[in-house]
Amino acid sequence: MTVRTRFAPSPTGYLHVGGARTALFSWLYARKHGGRFVLRIEDTDLERSTQESVNAILEGMTWLGLEYDEGPFYQTHRFERYNQAIDALLEKGLAYRCDCSRERLEELRERQMSAKVKPRYDGFCRHREIDPKQPHVIRFRNPDTGAVVFDDLVRGRISVANAELDDLIIRRSDGAPTYNLTVVVDDADMNITQVIRGDDHINNTPRQINLLNALGLKVPEYAHLPMILGDDGARLSKRHGAVSVMQYMEEGFLPEALLNYLVRLGWSHGDQEIFSLDEMVELFELSEVNKAPSAFNTDKLLWINQHYIKADDPKRIARLLSPHMGKLGIDPAQGPDLVKVVEAQRERASTLVELAQISAFYYRDFETFDEKAAKKAFKAAALEPLQLVRSRLAELECWNREDIHGVIDTTVKTLEVGFGKVAMPVRVAVTGGSPSPDLDLTMEMIGREACLRRIDKAIDYIQKQS
Repeated sequence: MTVRTRFAPSPTGYLHVGGARTALFSWLYARKHGGRFVLRIEDTDLERSTQESVNAILEGMTWLGLEYDEGPFYQTHRFERYNQAIDALLEKGLAYRCDCSRERLEELRERQMSAKVKPRYDGFCRHREIDPKQPHVIRFRNPDTGAVVFDDLVRGRISVANAELDDLIIRRSDGAPTYNLTVVVDDADMNITQVIRGDDHINNTPRQINLLNALGLKVPEYAHLPMILGDDGARLSKRHGAVSVMQYMEEGFLPEALLNYLVRLGWSHGDQEIFSLDEMVELFELSEVNKAPSAFNTDKLLWINQHYIKADDPKRIARLLSPHMGKLGIDPAQGPDLVKVVEAQRERASTLVELAQISAFYYRDFETFDEKAAKKAFKAAALEPLQLVRSRLAELECWNREDIHGVIDTTVKTLEVGFGKVAMPVRVAVTGGSPSPDLDLTMEMIGREACLRRIDKAIDYIQKQS
């Protein structure tokens, strides 16, 4: 049998981190077993579903590289099929019409809560004749006895007594089918073999299994993934920072870094931290997914992202960095080769945004020197070294790192001071105090005119401080 998994988000917002992890685990399982990965858009909530959210989900999937083999399928295109299933249940006596008012249901709930009984529908309309022309909902007639038993691929065997389940609504009064009905029909029609989803759906599973059995449809295997928590132990939400996949792109994360981090949220392979996509496919097992919730650690994600920035092809990093430079108002074509800038700077940055910020000085002058760096480097004794370096740099015939280094070296020898007494004020002068590699390489990349102009600015700064 061909393995078939699915990712079925509701388009009521962006693709969030929890959804991305679910998609990743489903994708990995399908790829590992040579199966098919299906994308389904569960858009039956007509009031909250938007095309903008659909686009955000598709964009997030594309950015992460989680290519789907089939879809996207939209539930709003399948209402006729859902109604066929509901009609079949009505004909078999496994569903019934209910016209209970909201007031009656609220009163029933209050009585049950007062009696410390689990709130559930009491089956009042099970044996009543309801006029189909009058407003009503359709309820599934849940079995009264026995239990639903299934072997969760993550949590193991789960058993729920049918007496704990009520007669859920499968079609609303406006004619729209409900989630539990649509997902059951879709999973069966799309031949889904493994349903991999968050554990917030675990209470739906027994109900869905009963619906599948009532419709005579095959029951897939289920795997419920533990929730993701913030650093404070609460469920991950906006207040913990970025939770939208595309927001991570905006903040300068690489898709492979986010995937690498997400695969480790609830799954592990020994002590290994860094996984290529091929390694994830080869090593991933649902049986090794933890049952306990996982805590999202932004510092760990930053560490992984920095690893990928340092390890990846600098040409690709330059291509990804370019838009972030643009957001700073910098045209990378007007200055040193961006690939060389990446090679020089990438070990100093955890994100592409940070890499752009610490590399801006290569392309444009800065308004002010870093206050802390200037206080340390621009003492009165730095004036003479800066003036001497400046005059010698202006006389260079070739602007290359070897000759620049020679100027600094001869200045050190002329003044008979330590290398740092010359190099430190020059570095702060030309970079403004930003992190940078070897000074001679940095100055070569910045260019003669900019270096001389900035050293003049540093000289003026020191003279005004005196």
